[in-house]
Amino acid sequence: MAGMSGHWAFAFGVLGNIISFIVFLSPIPTFYKIYKKKSTEGYQSIPYVVALFSSMLWIYYAFLKTNTTLLITINSFGVFIETIYVGFYLFYAPKKARVQTIKMLLLSVVGGFGAIVLVTQFLFKGAVRGQVVGWICLVFSLCVFVAPLGIVRQVIKTKSVEYMPLLLSVFLTLSAVAWFFYGLLLKDINIAAPNVLGFIFGILQIVLYVIYSKKEKAIFKEQKLPEIQKPAVVVVDENNNKKLSELTQEQIIDIVKLAGLLVSTDKTGSHMSHDTNCGVKAANKIENMPKLQTVDA
Repeated sequence: MAGMSGHWAFAFGVLGNIISFIVFLSPIPTFYKIYKKKSTEGYQSIPYVVALFSSMLWIYYAFLKTNTTLLITINSFGVFIETIYVGFYLFYAPKKARVQTIKMLLLSVVGGFGAIVLVTQFLFKGAVRGQVVGWICLVFSLCVFVAPLGIVRQVIKTKSVEYMPLLLSVFLTLSAVAWFFYGLLLKDINIAAPNVLGFIFGILQIVLYVIYSKKEKAIFKEQKLPEIQKPAVVVVDENNNKKLSELTQEQIIDIVKLAGLLVSTDKTGSHMSHDTNCGVKAANKIENMPKLQTVDA
């Protein structure tokens, strides 16, 4: 029976590694957007800093326990990929966000992790040391699941899901299920317990994403303005009260000639006495020409 439990634990551990591997890769679309826009915009670095710290703690815990090789493999990859994410974020983040991220790194990764290692090494021994580190890992694993809730608050406030990492929420939920059964079969409460809340938080984030994405689409449809219709220009013959589709080439030439003639007569008024008949003919011809009118289409 114990052997069967060990096989199932190994199976869920492998499954947890696969899903957690996808979890660690799920922010890639987010960082691709950051790369394209050359700015972190509304994205936050908290989830990645916390995930980095948590992975380091789990590696430390795994070295204090037995039969936890699967924890070492996935969290080693986690440390590697989260370090890349944080570095990428620092490169494109504005000054204020960059300073805040550096402060978090110094407080958690350098100060926090260093303090935990020193305290547990000097104050605790044997199995007690593993239990203390395990409880610390439990607390910070909850922080990994809770960290995206800061973005949830932003979603509720702005009523927009633009900056909510849906893929991260989905795969964290699946990962919580796999690691819960892994810890349960190994009878390790430090692994199993945090994944219960991880599953609950993951479902909450997915539900909120569905709700606000629908509201966002509805608001977009309501605010969509009707197309502006441009006024159409038609030619109207006032004498025959008919609408013409366009001027003929002959009419256009006549208009140009007559316009030029009138301009020349204005400039040389002394010739008006000699060209009276011509001016009358031109005026009559212009009056008979169709006129342009603007009407609504």
